[in-house]
Amino acid sequence: MVAAMSGSDQHPGAPGDTGEATTHFGFRTVHAADKRSLVGAVFNSVASRYDVMNDLMSGGVHRLWKSAMLDWLNPQPQLTLLDVGGGTGDIAFGFLDRGGGDVIVVDINREMLSVGRDRAIDRGLIRGLDWICGDAEQLPVASASVDVFTIAFAIRNVTHIEAALSEARRVLKPGGRFLCLEFSRVSLPVLDRLYDAYSFRVLPLLGRVVARDAGAYRYLAESIRRFPSQERFAQMIRAAGLDLVTWRNLSGGIVALHSAWRT
Repeated sequence: MVAAMSGSDQHPGAPGDTGEATTHFGFRTVHAADKRSLVGAVFNSVASRYDVMNDLMSGGVHRLWKSAMLDWLNPQPQLTLLDVGGGTGDIAFGFLDRGGGDVIVVDINREMLSVGRDRAIDRGLIRGLDWICGDAEQLPVASASVDVFTIAFAIRNVTHIEAALSEARRVLKPGGRFLCLEFSRVSLPVLDRLYDAYSFRVLPLLGRVVARDAGAYRYLAESIRRFPSQERFAQMIRAAGLDLVTWRNLSGGIVALHSAWRT
């Protein structure tokens, strides 16, 4: 969706409870085992209106952010792309349009994948594009099998971000590229206050009117605030065994692009 602490913020339960690890679902603390179904319910609810909402929420700027990601990637015909959490297909289609090679889209949500497949058929994109329902923490993809791993506006929804980053390293070939586009920490003092007001007042209203689910877009705003800072996320990427980690702020840090390589 179009989101410092560790990605999962796991910690043992308090004395007297079951001891099960917990994590954040927006501003709520939930059992780690429950987050997948909670996130799934959010995306099931908004899948059919997801792309419309992205345009409304960002004024269409999300398209520029994704274009910047593809600019930095510079797709080539010999490169195989794995796009994780890319159910509706924006990154996959952009990669193919720019001359990239085969694409595998993995998303945990079948409703989002269904929207992406329908969009691909409408575009006449049948060959060289596979759609797989799978978990970012346990990718159904062979080790050292892809040249590029991308994830756009999805990693903050993963229960254990460290596990997803380790999986990214596992599936990349030596010399392969990791790129993540995600909401981040605003770096401009005035913009941060305006962005907070917009996120917590306007987004839920848009969600209620357009997607008929204010709660889904309240979760969006909360999950963005829970996501690590640019530097903290870079540290997590390095800890997963990826190298040459850099990032670029876009729109004053509303989003950030992180790049790394499997060496």
